[in-house]
Amino acid sequence: MTSARELVRRSLIVLTGCFLAVAALGPIDGARGAAQKELPLGPLGLEERRVTNRLAPGVKHTMIERGHRSPNDFFTVDVVLVQARNRAEAVARRLRRLGHDARVEVIGKAAPDDPRRGPIGYLVRVGRFPTEEPAERAAEVLLAEGFEEAAPTYTGFDGGPTTGPWVVNVLDIELHRFTGELVPELGTHVVPGLETLTDIAARTDPLAAVNGGYFVIEPIDGTPGDLAGISVLDGHLISEAVNGRTSLLLRENDGTHASIAALRTSLRARVSGGGQWLVDGLNRKPGLIRSCGGVGGDVPTQRPKHDITCSDSGEVVQFTAAFGARTEEGPGIEAVLDRDGRVIALREERGGLIPPGGSVLAATGEETLRLQRRVQIGEHVVVRERLSANGSGARLAGLDVVNGGPRLLSGGHTRITAFREGFVHLDDPFFYVAFGLRRNPRTIAGITDDGHLLLVTIDGRQPDWSVGASFIEEARVMRSLGAAESVNLDGGGSTTLTIGDELANRPSDEEGERPIGDALLLLP
Repeated sequence: MTSARELVRRSLIVLTGCFLAVAALGPIDGARGAAQKELPLGPLGLEERRVTNRLAPGVKHTMIERGHRSPNDFFTVDVVLVQARNRAEAVARRLRRLGHDARVEVIGKAAPDDPRRGPIGYLVRVGRFPTEEPAERAAEVLLAEGFEEAAPTYTGFDGGPTTGPWVVNVLDIELHRFTGELVPELGTHVVPGLETLTDIAARTDPLAAVNGGYFVIEPIDGTPGDLAGISVLDGHLISEAVNGRTSLLLRENDGTHASIAALRTSLRARVSGGGQWLVDGLNRKPGLIRSCGGVGGDVPTQRPKHDITCSDSGEVVQFTAAFGARTEEGPGIEAVLDRDGRVIALREERGGLIPPGGSVLAATGEETLRLQRRVQIGEHVVVRERLSANGSGARLAGLDVVNGGPRLLSGGHTRITAFREGFVHLDDPFFYVAFGLRRNPRTIAGITDDGHLLLVTIDGRQPDWSVGASFIEEARVMRSLGAAESVNLDGGGSTTLTIGDELANRPSDEEGERPIGDALLLLP
């Protein structure tokens, strides 16, 4: 049987150099979506080149190159963002006394759903440099002079007017026509550990693949590879939600249904002898909740707060086979359950085998004594999982979920829920500026009214290749491609797309392709 990799390589015009040229703004064979109209990036009339390749019936890949590097963009150094103009002016005066060319810029575009009014703050900047190297040297000088937040940047990333350039890749999947599978896949097969998208693709043989949801990178923030938000694989809950976050849902009953929804999860354990209690999480290091949005008294908040790790000194976390062979080590106790939920062992410390088909309930802090009192060997424990989507109950059977956030489109209209979903930090105004207002590499999912799923990557942080997109620009791009619903997935250095197992975009990390926690695969 011919493999998916071989089928793709035979037809992959983009990567083999035998291009199927498409008129700059014109459709092919009545094609929709990516070949419909000029991308709303930069001014109208920018040069734009599109190349489309059909990967399979109902699946197209389009690469779009738009614009060029603007002569008005330059490198500079961000010194500090403050919320009071007089403080910003005082910093600028100090910089000028030290011989620096300092200026103050108003940052006025708050998140669309932020209830606060007025500017985000006032940004102090130093210098105008034609290349990155002198900006880096200037930043080093400023750091030595005590300006601890000084960092070089490029004005083309700001989110303001520019001519680009941009490189956008679009996978257009006609769900009712595509006869393959669309499934999430964990890096390394299990929750712990990270794996590059090209390595995931090499072992799974997809038609195409993109990176998936947010995940834990460093041990200080939890279990590396743990999805920082919900993950559902084939109807099995793998990771609890960052409650209220928008994600991509795929139903497996007919292989054609996709939706975008704000999700919440609830887990409660019930013992045969009576009584029930809260289970804080799934398949992660107890006590560390990446991006917050949890339950049970987490600090500093139970609301979503992106890229912040909340903590809880006393938790109950369930470990299933998706975590691998053993649980996380550490102080606390564990109740070991067989495949029928019967308690077969009580361990006085954490870090033991997960029984085949069974699970382990690990308790820390004040929950340790409570778990000891609640369960005895021989009793049966059932962990009940509840999923709600947009405020209503949802069934897990036949469901796959890739986490994301924020929502970008709803009902064909721009609806960016950055404030609600924790991308605005009240104690750090620069976080939203850097993450949502400025241009970054992006991975995006969108759904059209006529049953197409769009998986889109926008390369970024590369002035001569692609500058990236802000949240607002993402929403505009997805609308122009025909999406009615859309959600932002993990981006930055994680933004990756493969055709077969060949990298089809340019990731932004200097080290190259970033290992990730999960991916979304198109399988034949």
